[in-house]
Amino acid sequence: FSAMESGIFVAMAFDRYVAICDPLRHSTTLTNPVVARICLAVVLRSGMLTLPYPFLARSWPYCTTNIILQSYCEHIAVVKLSCTDIHVSSYYGLFVVFSVIGLDVSFIAVSYTHILWAIFHLPTKDAQLKTFGTCGSHICAILAFYIPALFSFLTHRFGHNVPLHFHILIANMYLLVPPMLNPIIYGVRTKGIRDRVLQLLPHKGT
Repeated sequence: FSAMESGIFVAMAFDRYVAICDPLRHSTTLTNPVVARICLAVVLRSGMLTLPYPFLARSWPYCTTNIILQSYCEHIAVVKLSCTDIHVSSYYGLFVVFSVIGLDVSFIAVSYTHILWAIFHLPTKDAQLKTFGTCGSHICAILAFYIPALFSFLTHRFGHNVPLHFHILIANMYLLVPPMLNPIIYGVRTKGIRDRVLQLLPHKGT
């Protein structure tokens, strides 16, 4: 699901690119069949990349404790319980991380480079701010997803001197923070939701 979410961010970046850089062709470029193929590609990619995880975890011998030092069954936390060399699992995990996050962040960066170039060439400041505002929610959601994800993956593999409670905290933030922030990030731009929230807040003089 994390790999799928990353793929969705790439698809959203492509949607923003077409909407801003080539708006007249948006409806003809992102047709329903194209969107369906993008969704299928996102699902298939995540499935194929994560399919080896349970087979790798099953292939190692476990001869000590069965208690993982984590609050959920993350792959690397499980295979660390093995009493044999798990470099294959570790290297494959890094391959998946950099294949998903590395490639997706690169695609998103290329998309937003073109978007920013188009925005800065708009004739007025108001048009620039309004157009950039349509990308603000997407950028915030991207940062809320990728920053904890990178910290979680990298500290598990390279942070040998990092305290255990920090590992667990970062891993939980990676799972909990993006879903908690996404409704706020996308809801704050919806006028009906914003007005309703303002009505619930106490006002001076009342």
